Amino acid sequence: MDRPAGRCFLLLRAGFIALLGISGVKAQHTNNIKATLVEESKVLEIQQEFRYVNDSKDTLNVLYFNDWNNAYSDKNTALARRFAEEFNRSLHLAKDNERGRTNILNSSNEVFRNVTFERLSGKDLVRFDLDRPIAPGDSTTLFLTYTVKLPPNKYTPYGYSPRGDFYLKDWYLTPAVYDGDWKLYSNKNLEDLYTDISDTQINFIFPDSLYLGTNYVDMSVSAYPGGQFATLRGVQRKNCDVILNRSRPFKKHLTSTLFVVTDIQSRGYPEVLQGISIDRITSFIHENLGDFPYEQLLVSEIDFDKNPLYGLNLLPSFIRPYEEQFQFELKFLKTALTSYMRETIFLDPRKEKWVSDAIVNYLMIRYVEEYYPDQKLLGKLADIWPVKRFTLAQMDFNEQYSFLYMFAARRNTDQPLVTSNDSLIKFNQKIANTYKAGLGMKYLADYLNQGHIDAAIKEFYKTYSLQPVRAADFEKTLKEGAPKNIDWFFDTYVATTDQIDYKIKKVEKTPDSLYVTLKNKTGVEVPISLFGIAEDSVVSKYWFTGVKGTAQFAIPRGTEERLVLNYDQNIPEFNQRDNWKTLGGFFSGNKKLKIQFFRDAENPYYNQIFYMPVANFNIYDGISPGLRLTNKTLLQRPFVFDVAPTYATRERALVGNASLRYQHFHGKSGFYVTNYSLRGSTSHFQTNSRYSTLTPSVSFGWRPDDLTSNVRSSLLLRYINVFRNIDPTLGELETDPDYSVLNLRYNYRDNHIINYFSWFADAQHASDFSKVALNVEYRRLFNSNRQLNLRMFGGLFLRNQTDSDFFSFALDRPTDYLFDYNYLGRSEDSGIYSQQIIIAEGGFKSQLPDAFANDWMLTGNASFNLWRWIEVYGDIGFLKNTGSNARFVYDAGIRLNLVTDYFELYFPFYSNLGWEIAQPNYDERIRFIITISPRTLTGLFTRRWF
Repeated sequence: MDRPAGRCFLLLRAGFIALLGISGVKAQHTNNIKATLVEESKVLEIQQEFRYVNDSKDTLNVLYFNDWNNAYSDKNTALARRFAEEFNRSLHLAKDNERGRTNILNSSNEVFRNVTFERLSGKDLVRFDLDRPIAPGDSTTLFLTYTVKLPPNKYTPYGYSPRGDFYLKDWYLTPAVYDGDWKLYSNKNLEDLYTDISDTQINFIFPDSLYLGTNYVDMSVSAYPGGQFATLRGVQRKNCDVILNRSRPFKKHLTSTLFVVTDIQSRGYPEVLQGISIDRITSFIHENLGDFPYEQLLVSEIDFDKNPLYGLNLLPSFIRPYEEQFQFELKFLKTALTSYMRETIFLDPRKEKWVSDAIVNYLMIRYVEEYYPDQKLLGKLADIWPVKRFTLAQMDFNEQYSFLYMFAARRNTDQPLVTSNDSLIKFNQKIANTYKAGLGMKYLADYLNQGHIDAAIKEFYKTYSLQPVRAADFEKTLKEGAPKNIDWFFDTYVATTDQIDYKIKKVEKTPDSLYVTLKNKTGVEVPISLFGIAEDSVVSKYWFTGVKGTAQFAIPRGTEERLVLNYDQNIPEFNQRDNWKTLGGFFSGNKKLKIQFFRDAENPYYNQIFYMPVANFNIYDGISPGLRLTNKTLLQRPFVFDVAPTYATRERALVGNASLRYQHFHGKSGFYVTNYSLRGSTSHFQTNSRYSTLTPSVSFGWRPDDLTSNVRSSLLLRYINVFRNIDPTLGELETDPDYSVLNLRYNYRDNHIINYFSWFADAQHASDFSKVALNVEYRRLFNSNRQLNLRMFGGLFLRNQTDSDFFSFALDRPTDYLFDYNYLGRSEDSGIYSQQIIIAEGGFKSQLPDAFANDWMLTGNASFNLWRWIEVYGDIGFLKNTGSNARFVYDAGIRLNLVTDYFELYFPFYSNLGWEIAQPNYDERIRFIITISPRTLTGLFTRRWF
């Protein structure tokens, strides 16, 4: 079949399928749009005629339309709030001309009467009040005239790019879904617009310098002086995507089953071979889903960037761990499957997204199994000598699904698959839940048989394509003809986060049988697989069900050398370290010790200890290189030990720290965690002067039911034991060298980028003193982009028998007798290191005389930005020492808030000392905050995901 004839055949077939689909479903809305893109102003001028057909059983007095482009209009939309929750200030700080908005100029009905409208609180949903009700089966027509100011694509991929390209998605008004209730979902950058189906024709005028790509059929594209005119048509479709580029990136591929329009390419993979790969992929999709009911499928690079295959997209382009063909095919397959499902399966994408995730990721797993069965997770890196010894390098590519889901589960941040899309934390919404859904289908296919699951998915697609469909329909399809009961899958695997965890308790051997006792450690009753392994090959496999506590099963004895639960890791099991038993005697069952460079994935057959280089710094120890030893793997585990001895190059002595920690999770919310720890450290606080600490502690954590909330609270009880000695040439310590402090602290924190609020109450008791303190902080980023920072500290000694200021409240530089702060030079009173400031206790920036209080202290700190990160600050306070009157103190200056809490500079101007800026040696008065801890800096990036 030649290519033109082939395309005609595909178009006719797609049209026939669409007509069949239309004939079997409800009456269709019709939508006619005339849209003109004004390139200079980045504005779409739109005239829209929408005929709404009421196919419900209810009489409708109002209609709701999605207007998601207006989500970019100001700082208070649902989209702006979502960004703020994810520590993204880009939309909040945007200038007015960098925002998107929709301006509705006129709305009228078929008799040319005005139709009043109102925006809902999220500002991206519009309610139209009808002058006459629409009875069931009746219809009405809205005539709408409006302009759409497109946003720049720096917030999301949508809008216009700096080079003048445009990506139009969710760009015109579409009807919300009514199924007895209106489904009113605001734009939260989740790719889940839920809109009703309509037959749409768009007459689109755009500049002649741009090339068009669309998921609709471009019936005709013609040029005229200065512009182009395109007629786009979509029968029984959702929204129309339009991509306009200055170059011609889109290529059309006619395959044996599908007509594809795509701009996904690979520079290192020849174009001819790309065509062969596309044909293989479309054949695979057609074989597993069925006919695509539309004329063409758009597979775009932008769609992949929005919903990438994590792993392929995280490494820089110059690192190519995978073969070009594999990388191209997986990228194209993921994007094509996502588009295929989005365009044809009309699930509620906010409430029931797990169904499409399950099908897409299951077929991804199947494709790799079929065409790349030996592909490793790290690709070609797995063959490099230093890397190939890692457990991570030995993992197959498909093992990432279990691994990345378990990354969330081990942190106790996993959420049920049925969780609404906008209630998922970002890591779960993008990765963990989508992978768990696909892995669940693989689990079912393994338990039932692959043929049943493959047939059920194809039947589901055939039956419900182009129709409103619910997750219950998917469940019904999977259960029909299933050879075993799978209620557990929907009741437990999908609907809860109950963890699966089995172990082999013991194995009794007879000449012809093995009696295996299994223990269900969590009580979650789901099927579990048992493999017999001989020389790393599977020689037998069994499935067991109904294990509530412990149960014994008899299996035939063959050539097995060991028994392993969940050997293929198709079951997302919480802990696999106790999943195996050897059959070679008592001692052969002991795990061997494996000492390995750098952290790795868990290997259940070894006791793993990792070593890695570390380096610390303070001015007394100098640079302190050392070696860290830990059992901490890439997945979080309950018990962790960490030993990090280092060598102080200046002191020529061993320093470092060590800790033991046990973490116990109680649930997902409320009182959710208890941590027990024992920590010790040793370092120098002056030349040839050492301190050592030993601190046992227990802490309790609370968090709200909404895991997307950044509210956390904790209660910490610790007993700090400090041991010190000082070089005799430096004099004597002003207090006893050794002391112990019992510390109780309650912390509350709402870590929000717009409204930050935290406070803690602290109580300390030692042999010579008892004291209490309260610290409150508040930050507010206003709509004017001005930020106000407020802090209050109050401290009171209940008793104080000390004769120095070592334990006193400090105005500007606490002595840190609990050794909580990362001072670069903690004993310095002159030089650059004495200018380091940690905002604690008084929080002053000027270094005032007599800056300690041994009775009580009350201070307030405030700052307000003048322009971007330049702020003016002021501090006031009262401090009182025993036997003297309270003293009023103050200071003010300029703060360069480059990265809040991580890198800041303070320039004092005026204080109790007078005009400091006019006094000698002003450079010695400048204070700074700096964070050099990699773990602390990493939190700047991971906070967006968790």
